[in-house]
Amino acid sequence: MPSSPGVFPDVQALVVDLLADRSELAGVIVDETPPAGFDGTARAVLVSRVGGAWIDDLHLDQPLVELEVYGPDKSTAHTLANTARAALLAATGTVHGTASVTDIVEADGPRWLPDFTRPRASRYLSTYRISIRPA
Repeated sequence: MPSSPGVFPDVQALVVDLLADRSELAGVIVDETPPAGFDGTARAVLVSRVGGAWIDDLHLDQPLVELEVYGPDKSTAHTLANTARAALLAATGTVHGTASVTDIVEADGPRWLPDFTRPRASRYLSTYRISIRPA
């Protein structure tokens, strides 16, 4: 029986929950949107689905998820990007709510990308392909 994309969870909320629960990210803003007044200098991980597709025959969603990682300086942002990267990759094989995370593959590792809308920001971006099945 074919699946429907409606049976899959909001991957952004799933990734936020997975990362926010990690002790190594304690004190870091982890969310889908920046808080009011955010200028990019706080330690933060912003999560966005940027593409991907669900595969009906395999009952599988494969979203592309981007992490925008901010810090008060380039070195701190880079360290935080690698911490978030390791935490997300460690979520392979977990069950979260109605989703089973069967695989996480790094599509594009942390790369420096200045945020021109926030001149004081230090930002790294990375992209991951996450394979999710209904639990």
